[in-house]
Amino acid sequence: MAELGGGRRGQLTSSGLRPGWTTGACATAGATAAYTALLQGEFPDPVIVLLPQNRQPSFALTSHELAGGRAAAAITKDSGDDPDVTHGAVVHAAVWPGPPGGGVRFVAGEGVGTVTLPGLPLPPGEPAINPGPRAMIVANLRRVAGLAATDPDPDVVVQVSIAAGAKLAQRTLNPRLGIVGGLSVLGTTGVVVPYSCSAWIDSIRRGVDVARALGHDHVAGCTGSTSERVARELYGLPETALLDMGDFAGAVLKYLRRQPLARLTICGGVGKLAKLADGHLDLHSARSRVDVSFLTRLAEQAGATAEVAARVAGSTTALAAIETCAAAGVPLGDKIAQAARDFALEVLAGAPVAVDVVCIDRAGQLVGRSRRAGPGTPARGGE
Repeated sequence: MAELGGGRRGQLTSSGLRPGWTTGACATAGATAAYTALLQGEFPDPVIVLLPQNRQPSFALTSHELAGGRAAAAITKDSGDDPDVTHGAVVHAAVWPGPPGGGVRFVAGEGVGTVTLPGLPLPPGEPAINPGPRAMIVANLRRVAGLAATDPDPDVVVQVSIAAGAKLAQRTLNPRLGIVGGLSVLGTTGVVVPYSCSAWIDSIRRGVDVARALGHDHVAGCTGSTSERVARELYGLPETALLDMGDFAGAVLKYLRRQPLARLTICGGVGKLAKLADGHLDLHSARSRVDVSFLTRLAEQAGATAEVAARVAGSTTALAAIETCAAAGVPLGDKIAQAARDFALEVLAGAPVAVDVVCIDRAGQLVGRSRRAGPGTPARGGE
């Protein structure tokens, strides 16, 4: 009998799709190779990097240069079987010494954007190199330098560039989000999980089947690795009870409608779950958008004044709207979670599945949560 494989890794295996690497993983590889050359005089090629979840991939260098106390290396991005606008882009990282005591400082090179609006994981004025890639780069630089856990970070400047990034960014949401001048450097795990609709939806169904076969009565549909971590921490769920639903909330709900389990937690980024709350089953950014007027109505229902509601109406992201409301004591995040739960129950159409929803920001912090509800479970019930 074949061994049962569930969770995120099991889904990826069953989908038959080849994963790729994020811009953040490529920037990490480039920076690691450059810093190695800066310290040792030679570039490792291929360069091996340490990524979250104990992955240690190797990357071939597209180009490299060491001169004038500055080292640089480039990686050509491979997005696997889910090519996006950055597939084949050349990600370039340069490293040079920084001022003593300055630690690792990040700067945007050509083709990497700069944040100009609030509501994103980085404050305005910062290069659009997200916290996940920053952490991966710092961890690998520390490893190259042989630093102990108690040692301070090395004093270096890391500049990340992406060839043709400004042009590619016009095909993304960056202009609307106030990220100007180029692309964002993204990725919490470094891995691009491929989402062929039919293959990934089938893998979700197999994930439910595995959970049932293993006796799990509670599963969590998660939008990515950060939400999986949060679900594990909140509920103590094993990996085989975690469904990597990505953007396919509808696939989870429709399959559980036919093949119910006792409890479903939906956990994900608030931007995606705001779309679910508004009645969208496909949460991909290219196929559904956050409706700010919908968020404004929810904020008003949650007690927002006319002034606060007007600021919500001018928000560029769901997280920015939540932060505006939180500052005014208005629980918009909880309202989004409740609306998402109620819509999920509509899709389940009376199937014996209790649902609760957890909304998080990019760092994995809770920004909204609903109580559990479903057939036989009052909406005001506990966990």
